[in-house]
Amino acid sequence: MVILIGNQKGGAGKSTITLLLANYLCEAHKRKVTVLDMDYQQSVSSKFEKAKILENEAPYEVIPADLKHFPILLKVLTKNPEETVLIDLPGKMDDDGLIAVILSGDLILCPFNYDEFSVDSTLLFAMVASKINNRAPIVFIPNRIKSTVRYHTRNDVDKVLAKFGTVSAGIPDRIDFQRVDTLHIPAILLPVVLPLLDHIYANYIDRKELK
Repeated sequence: MVILIGNQKGGAGKSTITLLLANYLCEAHKRKVTVLDMDYQQSVSSKFEKAKILENEAPYEVIPADLKHFPILLKVLTKNPEETVLIDLPGKMDDDGLIAVILSGDLILCPFNYDEFSVDSTLLFAMVASKINNRAPIVFIPNRIKSTVRYHTRNDVDKVLAKFGTVSAGIPDRIDFQRVDTLHIPAILLPVVLPLLDHIYANYIDRKELK
């Protein structure tokens, strides 16, 4: 299964969601996971290398990947039907090489923030992704939700995004998320993220494989 994590806007939380999901799949479901880090910032790769320097045993592989190498990487990784490939997409949609990546997705996760610029970027990403790949469900994940966000603002945004996919439960804005690495999810964050991750697994990952 190939899961894309993307948004047109940098800083939406793609890398954090990638790490949370990778750790969750390995720890909670003993899945074979490989992460392709295609983001220009390569945050996931940096954390992976840092963990290796500290001589920790990696629960999954993280591969910094260039768009031009994607076809062969995908071919190799998906030979194993039990492999779950998570792809942290670039923060921009300005490269035709992304078409093959988006087409490969079985599920698209799109973290976003409740601010005007983020919502506009999220809508642009959703329109492009759904036009290229209309078989993969899109799940929008409200991320870094601030306590100052008004209910009617959230409600209005969710209604617009619901035209392209499903809006999941959100993740509050907490400094603890800076502690998420390629080894584990800090225990203090588990009550916050498990409902979201359990929902994604039960409704999209496990359900697809049962078909």
